[in-house]
Amino acid sequence: MRGNDLLVPARESPDASVTIGELLQRAANVVDRVDARWILQSVLNTDAAFLIAHAEQLLSTDQVAYFRQMLARRIAGEPVAYLTGERGFYDLVFEVTPDVLIPRPETELLVEMALSKIPSDRKCNVLDLGTGSGAIAITLARHRASTCVTAVDFSPGAMAVARRNARMHAVKNVVFIEADWFSSFTSEKFDVIVANPPYVAAGDPHLEEGDLRFEPLTALVAQDNGLDCIRTIIAQAPNYLEPSGWLMLEHGYDQADVCRELLAKAGFTHLFTQPDIAGTDRVTGGQYE
Repeated sequence: MRGNDLLVPARESPDASVTIGELLQRAANVVDRVDARWILQSVLNTDAAFLIAHAEQLLSTDQVAYFRQMLARRIAGEPVAYLTGERGFYDLVFEVTPDVLIPRPETELLVEMALSKIPSDRKCNVLDLGTGSGAIAITLARHRASTCVTAVDFSPGAMAVARRNARMHAVKNVVFIEADWFSSFTSEKFDVIVANPPYVAAGDPHLEEGDLRFEPLTALVAQDNGLDCIRTIIAQAPNYLEPSGWLMLEHGYDQADVCRELLAKAGFTHLFTQPDIAGTDRVTGGQYE
């Protein structure tokens, strides 16, 4: 049975009137309840509070039809964030498209660790490598108004999304550069460098599961068993760090030890690894004296 069929009880026309509450209850039979809520919020251009307060409100046939279209795409596996065109991250909401990786809660840890090293009372220069949607760079800029954040990504599509997000959040202290890692810099120096680079190994079976099937491979996959980009960033970062500057990277669940070894080899000290909320090693970094 198709997902849309499950939304229509037997002997009832697909165009019959249905309330918000009824539609969500039926949709929960075929997709996650939270996913259904996010999709309907997008269809109605509203929020969760409205859906709860107006559960008895009848929907138009056009609204129900659009919801069914979106639901069918979700049943086929398309990420909710791409369906709705947005995803919450830290304390902001960002536009997302298939040009960018969907911001994830685990990456909020990288923001928290960076904020702990960025002073709030003086100017600081921060570099975000592989910015994607701009979620990390813009969040840091919003929380550290005196900081100048440079956001780099080689993808024109990602850069367009990141710039729109900066305008949406009225952030003026972010500079966007379309480039590959450090390739556009010569003598620039930064106090903090953060990166959420591709770190999934080519051929990893997880790439054929869930949202990863729809996300850009260039933002996910790296050669050398997922370590190629990490190696490049760690090896080159000392050339662009101020004395006592910090480098912090998000990485895969089994890459913390390698990251620490690479950082130590490159001359970094005060090494750390921080687990995410699930207890998985997620962010590793160090200070370059």
